Amino acid sequence: MNYQETIDYLYLHLPMFSRIGAAAYKKDLHNTIELCTALGNPQNNFKSIHIAGTNGKGSTSHMLAAILQQAGYKTGLYTSPHLKDFRERIKINGQWIDQNFVIEFVARTKALSENIQPSFFELTVAMAFEYFSMHEVDVAIIETGLGGRLDSTNIITPILSVITNIGYDHMNLLGNTLPEIAAEKAGIIKPGIPVVIGEYLTETKQVFMDKANLVGAPIYFATEAYSVNDIIYSTKALQCNVTNTPNNIIENFTLDLNGLYQIKNLCTVLNAESILKQKGFTITNENEKFALANTKKLTGLYGRWDVIAENPTIVLDVAHNEDGIKQVMKQVSKEAEGRREQIEDRIQKIEDRKIHFVIGMVMDKEVSKVLSLLPKDAQYYFTNAHIPRAMDAAQLKEKAALYNLQGNHFENVNAAIAAAKSNAAATDLIIVCGSVFLVGEVEIQ
Repeated sequence: MNYQETIDYLYLHLPMFSRIGAAAYKKDLHNTIELCTALGNPQNNFKSIHIAGTNGKGSTSHMLAAILQQAGYKTGLYTSPHLKDFRERIKINGQWIDQNFVIEFVARTKALSENIQPSFFELTVAMAFEYFSMHEVDVAIIETGLGGRLDSTNIITPILSVITNIGYDHMNLLGNTLPEIAAEKAGIIKPGIPVVIGEYLTETKQVFMDKANLVGAPIYFATEAYSVNDIIYSTKALQCNVTNTPNNIIENFTLDLNGLYQIKNLCTVLNAESILKQKGFTITNENEKFALANTKKLTGLYGRWDVIAENPTIVLDVAHNEDGIKQVMKQVSKEAEGRREQIEDRIQKIEDRKIHFVIGMVMDKEVSKVLSLLPKDAQYYFTNAHIPRAMDAAQLKEKAALYNLQGNHFENVNAAIAAAKSNAAATDLIIVCGSVFLVGEVEIQ
């Protein structure tokens, strides 16, 4: 099989959560353990950092990977899902996994897979571990796919665990309350291994502390160690001052991941970095500053408040759940404040700027909750990604009408964007969001 035939084989023969949802979710680690045992347990051959969380784990993983590779460490990075190409999931120093390795691995493990019957994700995890082992990475950043306790990645023994935040997502699998969801994420906390908690809520902090105390894991809370102020936003970068509160040291940072929500991830990354330094990693201030200002270039991350065009401004964001959409709305509000300051003395008024939402969602998300958060005075273009889990665009339009969100529906995201551009003034803002898979189908001109 060539590369495309190999990928088609994986999609066709292995249950894939991103396509079919909960039916692909395996509620134990048996398959992953059996796969990796047959491969010689490659996950034990390199140092790893394990990252879980409802939102922000992808950005946090990529920022931390950028810092480590800029510091001279050969750095593996495993994330999911991919947006355009399967190989985005597995990288070393920002370079996608080699096509020939994917072909060879799938062919070599075909009989094993047919015997074990793993999910797409389980086999992908094993593939990543073997690739990182074969290339002798110094360290690998491993992002969980779903939850933590029963996630396929949770067979590693990392040198550091990170939990970015807790929010409502995948409740059908992880639990209906924030403490229940937190308990699943806390499943990555290992005996004696330090853990950084990016954000916590009153009802989740004790969950993390209880698990850390139970297994003797040192626990750190990023928001208690770092605070951010003096934030300056542009379409290309985010600048801010970060105070290390215990030492009262203030540093200025520039991020090329310019979503305002990245300041939370920044604190998490800085806390994680400080622990890695304690463990012997050598990371200079210059390494850190350059990496954070060039994370996209170093790691290939995109889809996080990505400004892909101006006049009108077109933004891609993979926000797809309650917390993610809340952050998008905060960003819109902040941009409005900035524009108000910029155009006070001009004829154009901020109120004239219209927001256009190109939105598509999957059926197993809290669609009604997301729709309830969106502004009624925006123009909507309802569409859907071309995966079985996607909610039909016409059905999404009907649901949106119950919340007084008005617009037309379109066969695909690119047709929806074209319609939005034709309706938008040069000063308007077009936001594409609601589904990772929708953003993945955008054809960037």
